[in-house]
Amino acid sequence: MLWITDADPMELQASATEDDLQAVIRAVYKQVLGNQHLMDGQRLSSAEAMLRNGDISVRGFVSMVAKSELYRSLFFYSSSQYRFIELNCKHLLGRAPLDQSEISEHVQIYNQQGYEAEIDSYIDSDEYQSNFGENIVPYPRSSSTEIGIKNVGFNRTFALMRGNATSDSSNQAQLITDVAADLPTKITASVTGSGNYDNTGKRFRITVVKPGAGDRFKRSNATYEIGYDQMSQKIQNIHKMGGKIVDIKEVA
Repeated sequence: MLWITDADPMELQASATEDDLQAVIRAVYKQVLGNQHLMDGQRLSSAEAMLRNGDISVRGFVSMVAKSELYRSLFFYSSSQYRFIELNCKHLLGRAPLDQSEISEHVQIYNQQGYEAEIDSYIDSDEYQSNFGENIVPYPRSSSTEIGIKNVGFNRTFALMRGNATSDSSNQAQLITDVAADLPTKITASVTGSGNYDNTGKRFRITVVKPGAGDRFKRSNATYEIGYDQMSQKIQNIHKMGGKIVDIKEVA
């Protein structure tokens, strides 16, 4: 199948039975944890009880799962910032990142306000509210057009969503080059997701916040100008050295 279709929205109704509640809980775990296999001991029993008692909505439950140590261990600690943001968009908004400015915005939120503020920026957004409200489980949004969503977003969402039968265990960003270079993402028969391109002739300037030598020293900014074909490797090297990318711009 070349394309993916929007899932049927699952909503927790006021008259929900325990079976209905369990179906919603399973759907949240599947969506937010990226199809990871969940052991009984990993379930967030306290958050489930709060949802059952009506103390929190489905949106509140989604927030607690995304802020949990389980989510951090799966997607935060071992992933680059780009991959983490990519997965947050997928898990919490049901789509791929729109463009480099959105990536940069979330990098800034995390760097300046921390992990929980980064999660809140998705769940408290107008986009989340208008699509899922308080009691609909987030789901992949792909097959219908939406105001404010560029057409290229469909291909990028497809690249992240195809392989739904597998988990999001990879810590490598799937769309980093296409989004940073504002290039279309091709739909191909391969399972890699992101399009493959020959030399585009474009060059880009990456602005990085480099870590200081200790608490007494402020972080310093650095810039790197590179060709398109060097971008992916350069970004990986920056992350390995502890740098934080704050901006990528095309310069030629």
